[in-house]
Amino acid sequence: MKTIFCQFLDGQDKDGTIKIKPLGKARNQILKPMLPGWKNVVTEIVIDKKYAKGLDGIEDYSHVIIVYWMDKEKECHLKHHPQGREEIPYVGIFACRCPQRPNRIAISTVELIGRKGNVVKVKGLDIVSGTPILDIKPYTPQYDEVKEAKVPVWVSKLVF
Repeated sequence: MKTIFCQFLDGQDKDGTIKIKPLGKARNQILKPMLPGWKNVVTEIVIDKKYAKGLDGIEDYSHVIIVYWMDKEKECHLKHHPQGREEIPYVGIFACRCPQRPNRIAISTVELIGRKGNVVKVKGLDIVSGTPILDIKPYTPQYDEVKEAKVPVWVSKLVF
């Protein structure tokens, strides 16, 4: 079997700045963030055709992890109430999954519906149409599943 190589997309400047180029974009009917209702949203992840071979074998998984850049978010909060809800504790941005982050990197584990060529169809992705996709990773229980994980009580009050 011949290995197919690609060129790295990222680079680091002398000042430590990291450059990342998206692999593709999300395509769905969602034009602005919403709460609740993400769990039934179907999204097509359209990857640049030059990376389509990198998707080979993804169909064998039931779930994938989508890494994306929240390009619509323009604010940065170091502390706030998640989902803007006052009844949820005032916490640091790194203690929640809210989009108002210093680096707008996001991840979501979602159901894989299928793949056709350079398009991967998923369900439950909390993403706005046109959002840049940085990476796709297969959900692998040996790495990703955490049995008996501890989370604050307030997390169960969030709406998805």
